[in-house]
Amino acid sequence: MSSRQRKPRVGLNMAFKPERNEVQGVSYIFENYISSVVEAGGVPDLLPVCNDFDVIREKLDDLDGVVFVGGGDLDPRNDGYMLHPYTRPMPAEREKFDRALMREVARRRLPVLAIGVGMQLLNVDQGGALFLHIPDDIPRAFPHRDPMDPYHRHGLVVEKNSLLDRVYGDNDVRVSSTHHMAVDDVAPNFLVSARCPGDNVVEAIESTREDWLAVGVQFHPESTAASVLDRRIFHEFVKGVAEFRQTGRNPFLWTPVKPERSQISEKSRKNLYPALDSSEIALI
Repeated sequence: MSSRQRKPRVGLNMAFKPERNEVQGVSYIFENYISSVVEAGGVPDLLPVCNDFDVIREKLDDLDGVVFVGGGDLDPRNDGYMLHPYTRPMPAEREKFDRALMREVARRRLPVLAIGVGMQLLNVDQGGALFLHIPDDIPRAFPHRDPMDPYHRHGLVVEKNSLLDRVYGDNDVRVSSTHHMAVDDVAPNFLVSARCPGDNVVEAIESTREDWLAVGVQFHPESTAASVLDRRIFHEFVKGVAEFRQTGRNPFLWTPVKPERSQISEKSRKNLYPALDSSEIALI
């Protein structure tokens, strides 16, 4: 079978638990991510946290696309902001790896589907910014996370002609929501393709570059709370990866709209989360 005929090979970054109390560290991934790629017609290939990035570069040589999975929070100190009291950073080893992986994926223009914190990382890596805690930054926002209800869902307003529109169409959409951070300033060369109705919190972004298929969703289409429609995001992505492999052109381009102004300005954000020097970071 030729490279153009074979099923798309899709990498998935893995979560990580560091060594603790003489128990070895472990890389792992939830099965739903793997089964979602398989059901969509892709071949999953796992990308474990690894200090030798040359190994990962070699693995990327064999991949047609990458899914960035969900996880704990990004540490805002890595982007020059204070550690919010509600921030629960992922292990530093994983964040260092994920950031390096995203930079390399973006440099190669490998198709990417970024989920949850993966979407936040995609946005930050490409020059965007984040709200660190929705209840503080957008006080009138709807609940986007319920610690007592892992199946918490909210509605979705989808932009016409976007990839999300291909998935949901005119259906009444409710998606799995488990986040307290969110996209604020959207990265250049990306458009918002879905928001939560009422509070306008960004729930999906899509690349406007012809040479890069890149999609981020804040909700979790792989979760046990996801619907059959949600899972179609993986089908559209894998199908898009196959098309991109043949043409080198993003198949999900849609008509750009005038970018909306961020809900809080950069100046305001710096006042809320001023940059820290190394001595202050050590005290947190």
